[in-house]
Amino acid sequence: MSEMLQNSTRELPDKQYLFEIAVDTGNQIMATVVINSKNFVDYCSNSSPVNYIVHEHINVILSAAGVPKRSLLTTEEMVLSTFATIITLIVYFIVFGNSHVKKRYKLAQDLKQAQMQVHYLEEKLTLMAMEDPGKKDREEGGEIRIFMDGAFDMMHYGHMNAFRLGRSLGTHLVVGINSDASVRECKGEPLMNDQERLTMVEGCKFVDEVVPGCPYVMNKEYLDYVIKKYRIDYVIHGDDACIVDGKDVYAAAKESGKFQSIPRTEGVSTTDIIGRMLLMNKDHHYNGSNNGGSENDNSGSNNNRFMLLGQQSKFLTTSRMLRLFSAGVKAPTSDMKVIYIDGAFDMFHPGHVAILKEAKLRGDYLIVGVHGDAIVNRERGSNLPLMNLHERVLSVLGCRFVDDVLIDAPWNISHDVMASLKISEVVYGSRCDGFQNSTSDDERYKHVKEAGKLTVLKSPSDFSLGKILQRIQRNQAHFQSKFERKNKQEKEHFEQKYAQINGDKH
Repeated sequence: MSEMLQNSTRELPDKQYLFEIAVDTGNQIMATVVINSKNFVDYCSNSSPVNYIVHEHINVILSAAGVPKRSLLTTEEMVLSTFATIITLIVYFIVFGNSHVKKRYKLAQDLKQAQMQVHYLEEKLTLMAMEDPGKKDREEGGEIRIFMDGAFDMMHYGHMNAFRLGRSLGTHLVVGINSDASVRECKGEPLMNDQERLTMVEGCKFVDEVVPGCPYVMNKEYLDYVIKKYRIDYVIHGDDACIVDGKDVYAAAKESGKFQSIPRTEGVSTTDIIGRMLLMNKDHHYNGSNNGGSENDNSGSNNNRFMLLGQQSKFLTTSRMLRLFSAGVKAPTSDMKVIYIDGAFDMFHPGHVAILKEAKLRGDYLIVGVHGDAIVNRERGSNLPLMNLHERVLSVLGCRFVDDVLIDAPWNISHDVMASLKISEVVYGSRCDGFQNSTSDDERYKHVKEAGKLTVLKSPSDFSLGKILQRIQRNQAHFQSKFERKNKQEKEHFEQKYAQINGDKH
């Protein structure tokens, strides 16, 4: 016990000694800091820049403001205040700066999460807009089957939107296509034959089933046959009157209590498109970049006397319409083979549907690039494109073989484009629309060839926009007369419709 006390007694001086060393070291450090600080302050105070700033600027301003001479700023005070400010800011940053960084990071994360939530809700709203009112019946094992019919001659995105609206009223859309004979009898010679019109309707992603050879005017017997065979719940048509020889084409459907109308897609019609074709001018290129294209053509002077046919459009493209046509579009997964094809896709026709179907067979996911108006005009001339960029994008989005669309696609396909879209293969058809006035494909596909990703597909169809124009030109007098008659009818329809709407408001 006494030995332990003696040991502890010996330890006390050691601890005291260490403490004194620590204090001395601390004092020395503090003294060094103070001396160095004093030296630094003296150095700065005596420096020419500080003297110049204090005496030639600051004190001159203070004197002019009426500050007594004894209260003017000294160089030492200037240096000390600046030094104190810097130390304060450094200490503040060390103590609180990290906290602010964390808060900003958390706010950024919260904002990102909120944006994702908004995006999710927007997608949900879009899907709900397209969702079937009969969803509950379907979940319970039931169906609501919709029937629509028409000639669908020169089918366009307005027809596709009608199919989308019709299908939204049920769970299954059956579309009847009027036969050539019945269309000829009631409306005159169609531009496209039975098979061409069938190809277009079958290629629309909103259509579930197609019935060829339907009569243009459905009598009660044929309507009963369709309702029974295809288990139809509702017959749908646009809200514009459809009269032949003074009779309502849908009188039988209305009498059966199964008729429902949908709003017509305003701003587009087959009559309008034929009207654009009748305005075709072969004598010029429209050299402008302000009409839906990002690439300029400097090959000639800008002639504003001419207008692209696509600019004749009265259709108002909204982001909502683009979302509705894009509903269900999903990004490709990492294991998918992504195929890319681009073009004008002007006046979407059976040749386009055929090549897109062939391209889709090459992989799992098909991206279609649609060129801007300026690029199309530069390459094809005349006052093409017939339809503007937005109209052409909607037409391609409505095709069942297309998974996504690149809007205003670049003419030259670069390595960056292929990497960004994760493209496995770029394809194009052996035939074009017959208006090719293009620069060499060597430059256009240069990077694709270098990557070993280019494939030329044998075009499964010889149908082209040129073929449609030839048919119109052969019967120009007939189509001019038909255009004027239908244009007058459509104008009267919309005048009556809006007069009624305005009357209801008042």
